Amino acid sequence: MGDVKNTEQVRSRLEFALRSLIKKIDNVQIGRPEQFPFGWRSAGKGRSVWRILEELITQNLQAFGNEFGITSIKMPNGEVGVYDFEIRLDGFSTPMFVNIKSAVEGGRTNKDDISKALGLLKFYEEDINRELFVATILLRFNNDMSVSLVDVIVMPTAWLPDLYVNPSNNGNLQSSQYKKIENAIVRTNVDFFHALRIAIDTANIKKSNKLLGEDLRKRSSIF
Repeated sequence: MGDVKNTEQVRSRLEFALRSLIKKIDNVQIGRPEQFPFGWRSAGKGRSVWRILEELITQNLQAFGNEFGITSIKMPNGEVGVYDFEIRLDGFSTPMFVNIKSAVEGGRTNKDDISKALGLLKFYEEDINRELFVATILLRFNNDMSVSLVDVIVMPTAWLPDLYVNPSNNGNLQSSQYKKIENAIVRTNVDFFHALRIAIDTANIKKSNKLLGEDLRKRSSIF
C-alpha cells in the first residue's frame, strides 16, 4: 500500500464497515430523563461519555466486525500511541491502523488534537507504507438521555489538509479539518512525512523564540 489510489480504496471500505457497525449499535441509553432533571448540561459536549462509547464501539468491532468485512482487530500494547486499533479488511492483505475520535453533530469547528507529532514520525519511520486513518464518530445527544451514533467520517492521516504542531501543547499535531473529507489534500505518506517534519520544525522555532523572549523579559526586570 502507500499510494493514494489504494489509500482511497481502503478509506472507503473502512468507512462503510464502521458506518454499518454504528447502524447496528443504534442509540446508546446513558440514563433516564427522570435521573437527569436538568438534562445533559455540559456533558453533552461529547468527552464526558466518549470513553464509554469508545469501549462499546471497540467491543462491537471485536464481536461483530466480521459481519462488515473486518477479518481481525488487534489492540495496541499500551494506551498511549498514534492509533487505537489495528484491523484487517477482507480483500486487503495489509493492516490498517485507526485513530478513533468523536465529534458532536453540528458542533463548532475547532483545532483538535490528532496525535503526538513525534509519535507519528516514528510510526512512519518504522514503515512508510503503513495506512493510518482518523475515524470520527458523529454523536447526537437526545432529550431522552440517549446518544445516537449518527455517522462516521474516515480521513487518512496523510491527507489532513491543515497540519499544525502546537509548540505549547506537548507537540501535538492538530487539525480543524479532520472531519471534512471533501477538503482533504491527497498526499502520499512520503509527502505527509516531509510536511509533518516542516510543521515540527516550525513549532520548535516558535517554542525557542518564546522561551528566549521570556528569558529576556526576566533579565530586563532584574535590571
